[in-house]
Amino acid sequence: SLANELQQNLLPVSAPRIEGMDIDGQSIYCDKTGGDYFDYIMDPHGGGRRIGVVVGDVADHGISAALLMTTARGMLRQRAWQGGDIADILTDVNRQLNCDIDRSGQFLSLFYCVIDRGSMRLRWVRAGHEPALVYDRVSDSFSELYGDGLPLGIFQDTVYTENERPVSTGEIYLLATDGVWETRNADGEMFGKQRVRRIIRENADRSARDIKSALLEANARFRNPRDPEDDITLVVVKIV
Repeated sequence: SLANELQQNLLPVSAPRIEGMDIDGQSIYCDKTGGDYFDYIMDPHGGGRRIGVVVGDVADHGISAALLMTTARGMLRQRAWQGGDIADILTDVNRQLNCDIDRSGQFLSLFYCVIDRGSMRLRWVRAGHEPALVYDRVSDSFSELYGDGLPLGIFQDTVYTENERPVSTGEIYLLATDGVWETRNADGEMFGKQRVRRIIRENADRSARDIKSALLEANARFRNPRDPEDDITLVVVKIV
């Protein structure tokens, strides 16, 4: 219970207010503690129009996963505030994290993006994590933000690569862990990404919080009466 309280206190209580962006996120753990993680990292040099969004997933559950998540969070926040490209930030965090967990066999997948409303650009690094999902309301189309990179903690000398693309008004971004679409119902069927896409499309005119809630509520109904078998984390970002 103490570990759960500590971990919950490390997750964002509310989303930051950024001009031109509507953001909301949540983590639901399948145990008292979990290995999922999300965070918002404000850029001190961004003039209030640039924000980092992070979603991570430790390959385990329970106390050990919670400890690794907490450690990675602290390292990432400290390094991010020093500035630099996000590829360099994750390269440095991986090097340090690997020193701590090299013998444990643990690792952490991570998706880290920086959205800049000033330059209307999105930069991201995908460290072995599920690609972020993008919905373009204008063209009514979906795409995914791919990129090369191993999870954090596997090899100390891993060098990460930054990707970049333009940002358009009306786009919706979903950063999530696989617990969302790998949820199973009583018949063993997966929730799947097609349902995720349909729910985003049907709720595209609503707020980021409403889209998040619609996804979580549909996910809960789908698996009912089963409890979650994996942690569920998602962050929704709307460019408005």
